[in-house]
Amino acid sequence: MENQLGLLRIRIIRGINLAIRDLRSSDPYVVVRMGKQKLKTRVVKKNVNPEWNEDLTLCVAQPILPIKLQVYDKDTFSRDDKMGDAEIDIIPIIDAVRMTRYKNIPINGVIISRIMPNRQNCYSEESCIVYENGKVVQNAFLRLRNVERGEVQLQLQWIHLPGSKNL
Repeated sequence: MENQLGLLRIRIIRGINLAIRDLRSSDPYVVVRMGKQKLKTRVVKKNVNPEWNEDLTLCVAQPILPIKLQVYDKDTFSRDDKMGDAEIDIIPIIDAVRMTRYKNIPINGVIISRIMPNRQNCYSEESCIVYENGKVVQNAFLRLRNVERGEVQLQLQWIHLPGSKNL
């Protein structure tokens, strides 16, 4: 634990207008990777607007590693089909956590920073990092790349580990 900065809880909320990979629909699931860590959601059958509402937790040792999301269509008799990918930089949320440690931010709902969508990131709309109930939280809509359409809505939440490296 001494090499860990903390934990990052990723709530994969839902997919929006995902690509069709089967006859009329898809059976999507999300794979989340950061460094050597790999986690995945359950499969939602026959739905291009799936609701996962699943929490996946990553250990953060190196804040420079991005989170990579890949959406797949589950197939029974062949390889799972790719349904797009996205990447999210965790440096802004790490910076926000550092800021709350050194500045007294007692007000719930305070926006610590805003991330605007641009050609270099996967955000489909403005994403705010806020201070809520003593935690640093980021809500985001990510536009999937390498596919004809689709977005994933998620929430990042930083979890401080007692005894971990200070940020």
